[in-house]
Amino acid sequence: MNFIRYLGVAALAAAGTFVQAAQTGVNEYPTKPIRILVGFTPGGGPDITARFIAQKLTEEFKQQVVVDNRPGAGGTIAANLAATANPDGYTLLSVSSAHAVAPAIYDKLPYNAQRDLAGITLSAVSKYVLVTSPTSGFRSLKDLLAAARAKPGALNFSSAGTGSGTHFAAEQLKSMAKIDVVHIPFKGIPEAVTESMTGRVHFFMSPIANAVGLVRDGRLAGLGVSSLKRDALLPDMPTIAESGVPGYDSVLWFGLLTAAKTPKPLIAELNRETMRALNDPDLRKRWAPIGLDPSPTTPEAFDKLVAAEIVLFTKLARAGNIKAQ
Repeated sequence: MNFIRYLGVAALAAAGTFVQAAQTGVNEYPTKPIRILVGFTPGGGPDITARFIAQKLTEEFKQQVVVDNRPGAGGTIAANLAATANPDGYTLLSVSSAHAVAPAIYDKLPYNAQRDLAGITLSAVSKYVLVTSPTSGFRSLKDLLAAARAKPGALNFSSAGTGSGTHFAAEQLKSMAKIDVVHIPFKGIPEAVTESMTGRVHFFMSPIANAVGLVRDGRLAGLGVSSLKRDALLPDMPTIAESGVPGYDSVLWFGLLTAAKTPKPLIAELNRETMRALNDPDLRKRWAPIGLDPSPTTPEAFDKLVAAEIVLFTKLARAGNIKAQ
């Protein structure tokens, strides 16, 4: 999927929207603290982006915006809390790509990811790097693909868990490259990286932030970047698309949602202020070393991205018979 189409900066709302906003009391919003739910433990992308946004919104709104980590079940616990919260703009949800994976792998969810939650904005995107052990013998992605095709089922790949973004980035590669490789899930990114570094598994689609230092110092071999364009952190590394899998494009994204019945003027206000935060001149400098690219959009564009990703992940889950564990 080409993410460029989704990453346009949002236009300001039309004059009629501001009239409606005044009628619904958005000019008085907020009058109490705002909570941003995060369905994962502190330190990951959804948490990092949420904390920066919370800091900036606190300054803009002159009301405290707090981050509330509610980890568990691939982020679905926090998502359900946000989906069923009072739709008044005081409960937000910071998500990653896993938000679009959940409908693809869970037989039943207590909420509908599209019907019960509405986008505020995409906040950032990051990339994956296909990494392998320096002793693997693979000097390029073509080497790895050739080995996989020569012995179907003989190679394996690690992930940060079934249904994680790292899992589905590899499943997309598996589908597009038409290779038969075995998934070995671990409980998190550190374990998946370690198993790849030691050579106990053959490759891992690592978030670039977790791989860049290890690639630079030679403890991991990087074979390809997951986006259509090369990354400034590893400028000499080719993309997967240019290395034997044309059109391959998989990025890790993060965004902000709220309950779907929240009045549109409130969503527009949250979008405007969050975009202001994400367009902070210093933000790109702060996030660049960890592989995060600020990418604000309109609420509608983020909703379309989520819908498209659910379709893609559902297709991959069905093809690989992937279910939540």
